[in-house]
Amino acid sequence: MYGTYAFSSPDFIGYRLSYAITHLSGAKRARISGSLWPVPELIVDGPKSPSAQFFDDVNNNLLFQKDQRNYINILSTEQLNTLDNVSLLDIFLSNGNVVEPHYHQNAAELVYCICGAANISFINPFTNQVSHYQITPGQVVNIPQGWWHWEIATADNTHLLAIFNAPIPEVIFGSDILRLTPSQVLAHTYCLNEEKVKHTLSPIRNTTFIGPPRSCQQSQVQGYPPYAQVPHPNMPYPHPYMPYYQQPLRKQYW
Repeated sequence: MYGTYAFSSPDFIGYRLSYAITHLSGAKRARISGSLWPVPELIVDGPKSPSAQFFDDVNNNLLFQKDQRNYINILSTEQLNTLDNVSLLDIFLSNGNVVEPHYHQNAAELVYCICGAANISFINPFTNQVSHYQITPGQVVNIPQGWWHWEIATADNTHLLAIFNAPIPEVIFGSDILRLTPSQVLAHTYCLNEEKVKHTLSPIRNTTFIGPPRSCQQSQVQGYPPYAQVPHPNMPYPHPYMPYYQQPLRKQYW
């Protein structure tokens, strides 16, 4: 636990960024949410509240750390209770590191590149198209609420700011879906070999957040090479799938 916030159990797929508000006795409290993973949510009386907070140092709000170059800080109503319908994640990544595939069930996400470079990708659920946006400092990508997405650093010292239109961003991670869905369900549903499914997914024991995990040996890494970059900011995967470095360059006129 860092600061005053606490996670709901990592054994739940609904990995909500919950928090304790028992120290805010002077503030109003909302009713417990009726969702599967209920957490208390804070409603303050605005700046007149005796417990109103107007300043916070995001550097002190560590959400997750893989190592010294890959970590995420958070700012939400948990840390700054006068925030309205906004929160953010302060993301630091080195080349080839990935904020794992996930979606936010309660918020859209605006990703702003402060320094470095990153590939921001999502699946459009209306077209079933995968889109990629290569961003550099000063550029943004908007990810609508509930869209499956991921971020890959394509340069060292990448710094991203993810802004949400919710007081606390809720999230469901791909690693939790994969490790908690029974292997027999996956095997039966998709006509797979259950033993191979178990073997393939066995290394995923916890929520990943930033991948590949520290325990992963470089020889085990599959898929994206660390140096892979998208030739064009918004180029859907060709079919069949080809890695980024094999895809042809396409022109687009602005």
